[in-house]
Amino acid sequence: MARTNKIIAIDGYSSCGKSTLAKALGKQLRYLYVDSGAMYRAVTLYFIRNAVPVDDEAKVTDALNRIHIDFHIEPDKTSIYLNGEDISDEIRQMYVSDFVSEVSAVKAVRLAMVAQQQRLGRDKNIVMDGRDIGTTVFPDADLKIFMTADPKVRAERRYLELKNKGEKITLEEVFENLAHRDYIDTTREESPLVRASDAVILDNTDLNEEEQLQFVLDRL
Repeated sequence: MARTNKIIAIDGYSSCGKSTLAKALGKQLRYLYVDSGAMYRAVTLYFIRNAVPVDDEAKVTDALNRIHIDFHIEPDKTSIYLNGEDISDEIRQMYVSDFVSEVSAVKAVRLAMVAQQQRLGRDKNIVMDGRDIGTTVFPDADLKIFMTADPKVRAERRYLELKNKGEKITLEEVFENLAHRDYIDTTREESPLVRASDAVILDNTDLNEEEQLQFVLDRL
């Protein structure tokens, strides 16, 4: 049976503004917005809190069976819950960012998250952002966007975001974190970050949020 719902997939590098754009699209189009990266951050937070070793398959599997992730949709924001706890703010902290790419590279983790993401997109109009949405999760998405930007600009944006939240971090540390995550994301064996052959490239180095939103709307 042919799919009747609409799916927009937004992939790209860390700190390219994928979530900001996806949220704006969801609001503009009244589509469900799903932040797949937040799901991997939620798993990472659980692994950190419970000292789950990523190289122990049995313990990873056991941990995944104990993880329940929910999205609470409100008019002005979408919150993510881990086993009933709102972790929307905590998962954005640097100590989670430092470990999320390692956790995301684990095959069992990706298989579990992809299955959850595909269930969310079975019968709803959705916009989802991440690293492998247009290649692995929804290869038949109606529109695929691949976001990129100058690495220095990405680091500066992320640095300001963290600084505004009160984190004591240097620009150099943020730049190194992004470079490390890019390397793992693009070289991992399971669902690496690559541009789908039919994805439209959106380089937002010199674009503001309104221009990025219009770029995608024009292509719908």
